[in-house]
Amino acid sequence: MPRKKITEFDLETFFPYQVRIFYRAVSSSVSKVYISRYGLTVYEWRAMSVLGAYQPMTASDIVSRSSIDKVQVSRAIKGLTKAGLLARQIDRDDRRRSMLELTTKGEEMLSELVPLVREVEEQMLSGISNKDRVQLKRLMEKVRNNTCAGTAHSQ
Repeated sequence: MPRKKITEFDLETFFPYQVRIFYRAVSSSVSKVYISRYGLTVYEWRAMSVLGAYQPMTASDIVSRSSIDKVQVSRAIKGLTKAGLLARQIDRDDRRRSMLELTTKGEEMLSELVPLVREVEEQMLSGISNKDRVQLKRLMEKVRNNTCAGTAHSQ
């Protein structure tokens, strides 16, 4: 005899659950490139990407721009430095700060990686018109803003 439902809640149709499934699928597709080909972690990849656009930066700058927490940024910096992909220099203006930059090897790796992850991105978005892509980004932004506003109200 089938068991009766305790609630009228269906996890599979719950928006936060659907976002999590979506995130895992997207993340998995992209991570195959930087993990299998280069042995990078997700945090190392994100740190490299941010550095590639804004270097030199401090570890705190990476935290602010990457949605990676301090502990994971610290681990990423350690791993990238050990691999010879990242260099650390003491800031001349504030000797308490370290400025981080990709090494030549790191820049070369990032230059190889970006077209590969862009190709994966394009495959994910294939069959979606430019108009729909703009709409998708707009809707994602609205949900993020609603989430941030809801977080502020609940505190």
